[in-house]
Amino acid sequence: MSTEASARPFKSMPYWWDDCSFAPLPVRPVVPRCDVAIVGGGYAGLSAAIELARAGRSVQLFDRLPIGQAASSRNGGMASGSIRPSRKQLIRRFGEARANGILMEGKAAREDLWTFLEEEKVECDFFLSGLFDGAINQHECDELSRYAELLQRFLGIEAYSVARADVSQYVGTDFYAGGFVRMDIGGLHPAKLLSGILRVAQATDAVMHENTAVLGTSAEVGGVRVATSRGEVFAKKMLVCTNAYTDGFDPWLRRRLVPVRSRIVATEPLGDGAMERLMPKRMMYGDTRQLSYYYRPSPDGSRILFGGRDGTTEGDPLAPTTHLRSELGRIFPELAGIGLTHSWFGQVAMNRDMVPRMFTVGDTVYATSFCGSGVVWARWLGKKAAFKLLGETEKARSAFDFDPGPKAVPFYRGRPWFIPIVYSLYEWRDTRAMRRKNENEKR
Repeated sequence: MSTEASARPFKSMPYWWDDCSFAPLPVRPVVPRCDVAIVGGGYAGLSAAIELARAGRSVQLFDRLPIGQAASSRNGGMASGSIRPSRKQLIRRFGEARANGILMEGKAAREDLWTFLEEEKVECDFFLSGLFDGAINQHECDELSRYAELLQRFLGIEAYSVARADVSQYVGTDFYAGGFVRMDIGGLHPAKLLSGILRVAQATDAVMHENTAVLGTSAEVGGVRVATSRGEVFAKKMLVCTNAYTDGFDPWLRRRLVPVRSRIVATEPLGDGAMERLMPKRMMYGDTRQLSYYYRPSPDGSRILFGGRDGTTEGDPLAPTTHLRSELGRIFPELAGIGLTHSWFGQVAMNRDMVPRMFTVGDTVYATSFCGSGVVWARWLGKKAAFKLLGETEKARSAFDFDPGPKAVPFYRGRPWFIPIVYSLYEWRDTRAMRRKNENEKR
């Protein structure tokens, strides 16, 4: 690729917004009383509003941004429902019963999303493509092979390891020492998914207030007093689904969620035959590095969307975009210096356990901390939280529902000052893994 191509300007906005926009919602008065006040208008909050309103509850949803501006329309559209800790780590932290429940719930949550798309006729370019995960060295290949066996044996998911000689059947690169495939993961257009969920929510009696910030809350007898930028409301119950966009309205939650930037770049349209060489099976893709990268073909198959953690906390500097372009060229040398049409970021929320959570504090239920896999988990836990508020015990049952909430992060009050330190540690681990790979190749 030419230097001229790499120097061409790109849009600092999501690729998804080119063909999916969100019209302003009708401005409606804030009603002084309701059954449930929901904070956050992404996948989780809207999904909860649907269930609550259909059950006859009076619902008001508040979002300080226009609906469609936050993470739910900015993500990569990979419907993985992944869990970052391994099964061994989950067992060590939470016990075997809950660890198994978390893994089983992932399968249920993915299948529930597919059912929702079909039943509600949500057109969001969904395709059950499967996922290829690349391993950097033989040790990681062995780990992925064991994981594939676990998925097959424990969950009945079609999954298998991929030897180095067969990697090219799935992804056109020599970068990986092997990998594995699981066929229960697909891709979709995230902004169209949000638009579809919003359409379903608007067909109910739920009232959505965008551009309406929640300023603070206070417990009162029988419920919660919610102060907003457009007036106060007394709610019998409150549901918080703000995830990485939690601000000072809830200092308690803010100390427990670390917002991390995830950035994605979109390449220019690829030349004839390029997609067949680079992504012959049109799957979703990732790898085992600590600073992992995720990538996929665009829904129309014309270009590659390539994402990873940004590492910055302020402004919109050029360096993270340049870094992603470099990493894309590292995996696919023929794309080195390719022109980009879009570069954007959104916030994902991490906690100390790295596991999504639903929990209760007083009259407030939280569905939050989706740890970078919100396409599946946000909608699922939003629904589960709604059932919990409705008192539907069986429907609300979830391995992610356990009190207390995540532990507070020491010395943290909302500004993630430690992100560069953490990223440096991850980079060192990745360098060590690459060194192990190179040593194996020399033998």
